[in-house]
Amino acid sequence: MKFLIIPIVWIVAAISAYADYESLVAEGDVHDKKAETELALKFYLPAEKLEPNHADLLVKIARQYALRVSDLPKDADKIKSCRTALVYAERSAKLAPEECDPHLSIAICLGKLTPFLSGNEKIEASRRIKESAERAVKIDPKNDYAWHLLGRWHQALANIGGGTRTLAKLIYGGLPAASNAEAIVCFKKAITLNPKRLIHVVELGRTYAMMGQTEEAKKIIRQGLAMPNREKDDPETKQRGQKTLDEIS
Repeated sequence: MKFLIIPIVWIVAAISAYADYESLVAEGDVHDKKAETELALKFYLPAEKLEPNHADLLVKIARQYALRVSDLPKDADKIKSCRTALVYAERSAKLAPEECDPHLSIAICLGKLTPFLSGNEKIEASRRIKESAERAVKIDPKNDYAWHLLGRWHQALANIGGGTRTLAKLIYGGLPAASNAEAIVCFKKAITLNPKRLIHVVELGRTYAMMGQTEEAKKIIRQGLAMPNREKDDPETKQRGQKTLDEIS
């Protein structure tokens, strides 16, 4: 029986690389929790070079590129960052198709990209958001953000204009069932799972506003605006909520 003799220097190098990978990811996580996207990337990207096929790391990188969009001044840079985020999310989903986070990441990245797309591109992105959010919910029904994104899909499609609605019918082959009522169900589910995430509350209130239920909308949006900021995009969410509140007041 022959034994494979591995040079000790190879073993040491492999152990060292793994240790470097773990430390880089750990340091990136520290900055991720502080919403320091650029600093997080300075550690996550070198870690990716050491271990390019870790689905969870690719999700972390996609998250940074998606979140940093609000810090970029030019639309061209925002679009580039969104598309880079989407590439990482899609790579992650190919590596771990049975995990929730990669599919959730795809939906999030597409949601960030959608405002910069043309009409037919927006509808195509909407189709993919729905597919990814539904896949995420099916894999992990307790993921609050997966329910949130499904709610946002219902909210967006239920309130599109006539021209976009026609495009949607062409791309979907018939308009999918989407309603503000279903959006309400999804947002309430998300709040039940994570009541501290203010984006769920604000979007629930905004949906009531879209339904013409003004008093309920005001109450819930104000509740969301009073919650402390915990995530990087919370200030942006509050701006969206305040705008709706101003419109219905």
